Amino acid sequence: MTAITQAAPVAHIPSPVEPLPHQLLTALGQHRMATTGQLHALLRPHVRRQTVNTPLNELRRQGLVDYTVLPRSRGTRAWFLTGDGARIVKDFPALRGRPPYPITSATAASLKTPHTLTVLRTHLAFVADARRRGDEHGFLDWTPEVSHPLGDGEKIITDALMHYTLTSPRQRTKLRAFVEVDRTTMSSERLASKLIDYARLWSYEPQPAGRQRSRQPAAAGPAWLRWYPVFPRILFVLTGGSRQVLDHRISDLQAMAAQHPLVATMARTVQLGAAILDDIEAHGPNGDVWVSLPRGESRPWTEL
Repeated sequence: MTAITQAAPVAHIPSPVEPLPHQLLTALGQHRMATTGQLHALLRPHVRRQTVNTPLNELRRQGLVDYTVLPRSRGTRAWFLTGDGARIVKDFPALRGRPPYPITSATAASLKTPHTLTVLRTHLAFVADARRRGDEHGFLDWTPEVSHPLGDGEKIITDALMHYTLTSPRQRTKLRAFVEVDRTTMSSERLASKLIDYARLWSYEPQPAGRQRSRQPAAAGPAWLRWYPVFPRILFVLTGGSRQVLDHRISDLQAMAAQHPLVATMARTVQLGAAILDDIEAHGPNGDVWVSLPRGESRPWTEL
């Protein structure tokens, strides 16, 4: 008699890849806001846009996301997390420790769209270039609104912190950059003075507070070593003005790098560059579109 054996049930092995709705929530938690087209380019550039649109509408029906319609845009939607969506994503592993900053209404969202979407537009140029080159730079490698202390209760908030890995058959090179996106909404002098804040961060060494703490050995070196093995390069991305206006703003950044003693000292070891966003998109971030603030030469951002 032939024995009949039953095959043991195969254990379910979860996929290491997050489903698209999860990625959409994560991306909105990371970047605060994005248009449908930006989310499509960020997460699924090689499929139909409807692939992204359908889960977005489903997430809206669930009350996790909402949108505002951009003015003069033929109905372009800018998506953001609701309060319920923000509460869910704060426990996602990729977003732990990231303040949720929920947007409470479409009206509040409309006030944030110009700058937030321009910062993401800058990120997308690096994402597309990384895909072409085979480098590593995804939607979680760009963190908006990163804060660092400067001492005396002051802090600097950078528009974005970028992580980027250059890859080649023989080596991998990890790069970091503080990115400042200027839409010509502040004076050129105020923009240039941001270099002073970065120089303060570069040189800031926290001091032990109080007698009791003074008995403990102080951590050696500047505060930024808590987060970075090398101080990130500083990149200014300019838009929102004529070519002449933007060139003048780059000249003012160069003057600050040359004339302010602390900035000039920092510039000896930290790469500083500025570029016009239209040039970055036209030629790629690794084109010769970045002006080296200390030297005035045009180079790729990786070679400043």
